Amino acid sequence: MSLHALSPTASTLKAKLESFVNKRCIPAEKIYDEHISKFAGADRWTTDAVPSVMEELKREAQQLGFWNLFLPHALPEHLISNNNNDNNNYVNISPSIYLSNREYGILCEVMGRSSLAPEACNCSAPDTGNMEVLLKHGTREQQSQYLLPLLQGKIRSTFLMTEPDVASSDARNLETKLTKIIEGNGRIRYLLNGKKWWSTGAMDPRCKVALVVCKMDYSHPSCAAEQLLNAKEQRGHQTIVIVPMSHPGIQCVRALTVFGSDDAPHGHAEVTLNNIELDETAVILGEGRGFEIAQSRLGPGRIHHCMRAIGLAARCYELMLERTMQRRTFGKFLHEHGSCQEMIADSRSDLEAARLLTLACADDIDQLGAKGARDKIAMIKVAVPEYTSRVVDRAVQIFGGAGVSSDFPLARALVGLRTLRIADGPDAVHKVTLAKLELKKAKKRMQSKI
Repeated sequence: MSLHALSPTASTLKAKLESFVNKRCIPAEKIYDEHISKFAGADRWTTDAVPSVMEELKREAQQLGFWNLFLPHALPEHLISNNNNDNNNYVNISPSIYLSNREYGILCEVMGRSSLAPEACNCSAPDTGNMEVLLKHGTREQQSQYLLPLLQGKIRSTFLMTEPDVASSDARNLETKLTKIIEGNGRIRYLLNGKKWWSTGAMDPRCKVALVVCKMDYSHPSCAAEQLLNAKEQRGHQTIVIVPMSHPGIQCVRALTVFGSDDAPHGHAEVTLNNIELDETAVILGEGRGFEIAQSRLGPGRIHHCMRAIGLAARCYELMLERTMQRRTFGKFLHEHGSCQEMIADSRSDLEAARLLTLACADDIDQLGAKGARDKIAMIKVAVPEYTSRVVDRAVQIFGGAGVSSDFPLARALVGLRTLRIADGPDAVHKVTLAKLELKKAKKRMQSKI
């Protein structure tokens, strides 16, 4: 079967999605940006700063069947029941069709062509990853309290992992602590303390919940027995907890800028966590299960990131082609120059290589699970941002001064794709993972010949 193959139903949905993205989302980008530009300073993180055009797009996406397409399987019955009983702006939280990772990846490429389409379809990061965690690992209570409103698109979320004071690409370095305290009556409570940054979406006024990666701390005298059990387990200390953004102990210190842009009203924040008291209901899956949860979150998520990146690069590539047929230099159209033709050929090759590699990875996840596709997951995380960045960089070069302006989406695209080489772990980490997997396979081959 071709990696591009879709069922008739999925194919019809893709055609509708392409129309929605091209005719509604891309034209709305200018309206969105113009609205945000009216606000300055702290006002950029208020409810008024959220462009109303996004809610219009969301309503259309729901009606057209594009809502929550990332969901891999049917939702638990209690969520369906609770949603049906919610008379406040009812939303059908189940997708119109359940797609494989490969099929959804194809649709992600379409959504990636517009900066607004993923959110309009309730399929944007970090919400999809957080929803997947809660769906797979959350308790019934956690799902009802946080997953349901996320599925409805009524709230947004953030994922707090990276820290400013340590190299966070090695999760063992994290310093945010979850101190466990066992009281005399056997009741367990926790105190969360630490500092995070690059907390995407934390300053968004619609963000109501944070998933926080922390390290277990058993230093309290009531945990003497657990100190001995966990003394040698470094990776096993990682834990993920749920913290409502309304908690007084969680503070957004400042908005961070990405190459000078604050990406309001969603953006990225530096966050402090000060003596946040939690109980056992805040812990996802259990103490020391954070690494396991994070890995399950990242596999399909990288397919989404990469295919959206390919969609964005494809849009820039098409703009580049049009530009070469509209502008002339030295008596020729740009496309008639050999150097320009080389850039076109290289860009087309990069796009197809990125697309095929990502779809092959998605197919492996479908067939073998994320663990069986670890090599390709590492490959796409390194290769796709590099390939797509090259495509957009060539487009910028063709456009000249216009390419680095805000008149076209090229400069913003280049910034986003460069950032992707750091997000979810830097390239070097994934190259190490891939190299170790390859060496392990090589050793097995060598042993089989003995």
